[in-house]
Formats: sequence, C-alpha cells, structure tokens
Amino acid sequence: MLEALPERMRRAVDDFERFLALERNRSAHTVRAYVGDVVSLLDHASSLGARSVADLDLAVLRGWLARQRRAGAARTTLARRAAAARTFTEWARLVGLATDDPGRALSSARPHRTLPSVLGHDEALALMNESQCRDPNARPIDEALELRDRLIVEMLYATGIRVSELVGLDVGDVDRRRRVLRVLGKGAKERTVPYGRPADLVLEEWLARGRPRLARSGSGSAVLLGLRGGRIDPRTVRRVVHDRLRAVSGAPDLGPHGLRHTAATHLLEGGADLRAVQELLGHRSLATTQIYTHVSVEQAAPRL
Repeated sequence: MLEALPERMRRAVDDFERFLALERNRSAHTVRAYVGDVVSLLDHASSLGARSVADLDLAVLRGWLARQRRAGAARTTLARRAAAARTFTEWARLVGLATDDPGRALSSARPHRTLPSVLGHDEALALMNESQCRDPNARPIDEALELRDRLIVEMLYATGIRVSELVGLDVGDVDRRRRVLRVLGKGAKERTVPYGRPADLVLEEWLARGRPRLARSGSGSAVLLGLRGGRIDPRTVRRVVHDRLRAVSGAPDLGPHGLRHTAATHLLEGGADLRAVQELLGHRSLATTQIYTHVSVEQAAPRL
C-alpha cells in the first residue's frame, strides 16, 4: 500500500516514522501501528485525488474513519486510528507540510473500557508455588532456564512492570540492598520500582546459578537471557507466562500484562495508596490506575 502512494506522501510517511521513533520515543509496536494507520489514511486520501499531505482535510479524515467503521473495525481500533491521524496532521503542520491541522477537529467514539482479567490471591500463590517445582534430574542448562522462568513470573507479579521493561533490565539497574529496580518506561521515562523478598531470593539464585550458565561473551549486562545467551525476547517471556499459568487450575489465560493488572489490583486490595500505585506502574493519568479499583470490587464477587 505504501508503494502505491504518491512520492511526496511516501516521504512524509518515512519522516513521520522517524519522528515517532526518535523524537517521541514511541515503542516499536506503537510506531508500526501509527505508521500503518497513516498509510491507510493516505491511501484513502489519494483514492479521492489527494497528491500530498496538504490535501488532507476534515472531510477526508472523517470519511476514512467512516469506511473503517463500515468494515467492522472495533471501537478501540477506531479510537487508535483517530489518535494516529491527529498525531500525523499535527506533525505535518509543525514541519510545514500543511498550513493547518484538520485533525484538531476530529473526534472519535471513546472505546468501551472492559475490566482486565486478573488472578485471585490463591491463583497467584499457586503460580508462584508452581514456579518452585524442580526436576532433580534436570540438566544444568534446563535448571538455568527453570530459574529464569521462575524469576520472570516472580518479578512481573512483584513489581507490576511491563514486559518491555522487564526484558530491558540490566544488572546495573538492580539495587538488591534496597530491593528496587531502575526501570525505563514509556517515553524513556525512568522510575524506581520496589520488589519484595520472595522475588529477591529467586533473583539471587538466578544471578548466582542460572545466568552464568546461559551467559556468553556477547551477553552484555542484560539480567534475563535467552537460550543462546542474548537478551531475552519479549515473545519468550509471554510464552513462559502462558505456559506457567496453564498449570494453575482454574486460572485465566493471562500474559505478562495480566500479571501487571494482577499486581496493581492486589496492591490496592492490600490498602496501597492509589497515587503510589500510579507511580509504581508509570501511568501518566490517575484515571488509568483507577480501573483497578473496579477490578478489585469485581474480584470480591465469586466466579461463576
């Protein structure tokens, strides 16, 4: 679709992609999503006769979203695409590709906010206990992987950090004396996140007995390593969490973000201050953190 766009539009897409990645520090996932949305928008505009970004107007933006809606796009998808369009038209005006910003007048339906699934306290405990089971006949390399996988679920639940933040941890980011992590979150914003003694015990064992067995000359300072000694891939972390949860009877099928939701919910249920949880999670808005107060209420009702 990109190759079919007029040359000036293609150049604008390339420049916008660099802007998102280098100046806005957006994640690779967000950059791909926004660029894909913008390419779709410009393809729609060019089908209507537009030859450059300057030809975009509010009618084109609304027509593009309407076409997405007729095609069955979900409300959350439409909200993201509207956000991508607004970001793009604002950028285009700032860099001089357009004289005005039609995206400022573009509105979109707010996505329905569903409550995230979380583990109950018993399920979380069962997950941690499951992670302590060992095979006495395991090979050293398998034992190292077992220690790593235990640390993954322990640290995700203990801290509520994102999977990208977990895989990005370096040994120097860990202060075991104070039991805190230095985490680089969204927008390259740094924060300090505490963790408890159970996670620290697993971390100690991993650093002493697990990591050295996987480390290679090119491993660098990454805390968590893959089988070949490089920094662990987020997909591996997701697989580990799903696999471990399958062994917990009655537990919902959650990924790493589900453990983040669980950590936040259990903190609030334990009496933690809402703003403190907001800071721990790295949320920009308190409203984002408040969703977990509703999850906590729902958790009080028995599952059917």
